Amino acid sequence: MEVKEQVRNYIIENFLFGDDSPLENDSMSLLDGGIIDSVGVMELVAFLEQDFEMSVADEDLIPENLDSVENLVAYIDRKRITS
Repeated sequence: MEVKEQVRNYIIENFLFGDDSPLENDSMSLLDGGIIDSVGVMELVAFLEQDFEMSVADEDLIPENLDSVENLVAYIDRKRITS
């Protein structure tokens, strides 16, 4: 499964309970759109660490890395290159 599809499916299943209509596009802010909150960010981090076998450092917990499907995919790609 492609990274974008895996991330998108996780968000739809775990935060939107299978209804993808609130997720208008992959660049939409998950926080501003009310899809995730601070607890959701921690769940998202646990998903990244488990499913992509990576470590998310505290300094990486910024919107530029985690606030949209596109940002998440780019972050995962960067982490894979540096690992």
